[in-house]
Amino acid sequence: MTASSGVDCKSVLCGLSPVEAVLFDIDGTVCDSDPIHYAAFREVLQEIGFNGGVPITEDYYIENISGNHNDNIARILFPDDFERGIKLTDDKEAMFRRLVGDKLKPVSGLDKVRKWVEDRGLKRAAVTNAPRPNAELMISILGLSDFFQAVILGSECEHAKPHPEPYLKGLEAIKASKEHTFIFEDSVSGIKAGVAAGMPVIALTTGNPEHILMEAKPSLIIKNYDDPKLWAALEELDKKSGTRGA
Repeated sequence: MTASSGVDCKSVLCGLSPVEAVLFDIDGTVCDSDPIHYAAFREVLQEIGFNGGVPITEDYYIENISGNHNDNIARILFPDDFERGIKLTDDKEAMFRRLVGDKLKPVSGLDKVRKWVEDRGLKRAAVTNAPRPNAELMISILGLSDFFQAVILGSECEHAKPHPEPYLKGLEAIKASKEHTFIFEDSVSGIKAGVAAGMPVIALTTGNPEHILMEAKPSLIIKNYDDPKLWAALEELDKKSGTRGA
């Protein structure tokens, strides 16, 4: 399926009927964390004089860092010194955790989509490339600890996103089938992982512009969980499934 941004989007999920589960990325998907990650990377890279001390741009961050696993980021930033790259990403994650407490906000409409999932008794898991301390901290701050039935980490799989393994592990953990599951994502890396795992992916433009997300072939692109395109698609899915919320 190809991404739709118009009225035709209403049928993009209907093939999943009856829907069984929803998988969520965390960073940029349930919370608007990309600006915090960007600020942390800018600061730690400036501190070590990366790029001659010139701060990285948002475009550089989107192209090289956003959605990537830290092992890949370390290799991109320091192709000749992986250990230095890993230390840098560790320092950055510690800074992120210091910054995140006061700044982390849910993506607009998250409570509404959470209620939609819960009212239908759907299974759900978080699937992320974030380190476990970050993932658990963000989930806790957002009040989602009881919502997710499993949390799958790229670092605890043989392959992280964009490989499909984390999403396939997510299905396995909650005993769901890919034929009746869809995914919410915000990065090219994550969308590619979900598509490769054989599931429709709804992409949010919280961290990346639409034209970049389109390259990864999501089924639908939305601004946030308040987007009318999302609710048109979910309404059609409800009709096809013959279900309604409580």
